[in-house]
Amino acid sequence: MSDDYTGKQFKLWMSATYCIEVEGHLDDSWSDRLAGMQISSRKRADQSSITTLTGRVRDQAELAGVLNSLYELHLPILSVKIINESNGNLQDSDKASPSGPEREDRTE
Repeated sequence: MSDDYTGKQFKLWMSATYCIEVEGHLDDSWSDRLAGMQISSRKRADQSSITTLTGRVRDQAELAGVLNSLYELHLPILSVKIINESNGNLQDSDKASPSGPEREDRTE
């Protein structure tokens, strides 16, 4: 049995590939501090920046470390999605497990 995410059931110790989007610009030089994730940025129509981090993390503890580092850099996290490696599709992290919580949309 592999300790990789297969889309059926997810455990805290399983490795998985994630796509994380944050508001703001993050330089490629931060990749080592962020679990070696690939970093790319793009501009929105209003000229604000969105940075996308994509990469594999060993487990949920390493993912938490990446998210904490982004928080400490004051970069608002817009989305965290797990990539289902069997088909390459993105899915909301809340839907990674059938018993995951329902996602609530919040407006400010």
